[in-house]
Amino acid sequence: MKIIKSSLLIASLAISNLSANNVIATVNGKNITKSDADIFLKASSSPDTFDSVPIEHKSLIIDRLIERILFIEAAKKDGVDKTPLYTENLEKLKDELLINLWMKEQMANAIVSNSEAKDFYDKNKKKFINPAKAKARHILVKSEDEANAIIKELSPLKGDKLKAKFIELAKSKSIGPSGKNGGDLGEFTAEQMVPEFSKATFALKDGEITKKAVKTQFGYHIIYLESLTPESSMDFDSVKESIVNSLRQQQFTKKLTEVANELRNKSKITIIDLNSTK
Repeated sequence: MKIIKSSLLIASLAISNLSANNVIATVNGKNITKSDADIFLKASSSPDTFDSVPIEHKSLIIDRLIERILFIEAAKKDGVDKTPLYTENLEKLKDELLINLWMKEQMANAIVSNSEAKDFYDKNKKKFINPAKAKARHILVKSEDEANAIIKELSPLKGDKLKAKFIELAKSKSIGPSGKNGGDLGEFTAEQMVPEFSKATFALKDGEITKKAVKTQFGYHIIYLESLTPESSMDFDSVKESIVNSLRQQQFTKKLTEVANELRNKSKITIIDLNSTK
């Protein structure tokens, strides 16, 4: 369920102001704390904390929090907190906060043991595979004839001489963006490239080039494979946390469905015919 950030921000700031520790500013007798700043950053989807941001950012954050208090005071002075619209929206925010706190409690009750996680891992090892990766370079040209001419020039060479010449030709002839870097594509999995390119690359041995031009939607490629890292299994410890989180989420979802069904069965619910509301 989507968390309404505004409601959590309001409630969290209210709670944090119960403590005067780490006060970074005061506005008309009201404290602004580091906790307030951290909550402000979190509500802004920032991974930072107040202590971790540069000094110039600290000043901006404090300014926003000062303005927040001043705007609240101005709104109260104008009587906004006495209006029916304020009361209506306040109740909605309270309900949203109530649901979110209850959801957190339900999630906290979803517990997955180490043995459950290990059992899931053992039964689903195919899901925990590091795919094979190729480290390769390529030369991209517009025509097959041009590609074949380059292959012919490279074919007699081997080892370091082949690699050096390939880099030289990539810089001078490739029309791809990697040309200036000697055609370097870094490491990639088969899924990260178009099928024709991947099929040709992963069929090579280390230090080989494609003997024929590889045609894709981008043009004609000559591929040089620097190295191939075979697929490998992820060990349990490296994936344990993600497995536990996934199983907890499954427990949580299942529990919510059960609770929702139970509450529905105990409640009197009427759904108005939607066709009659047109």
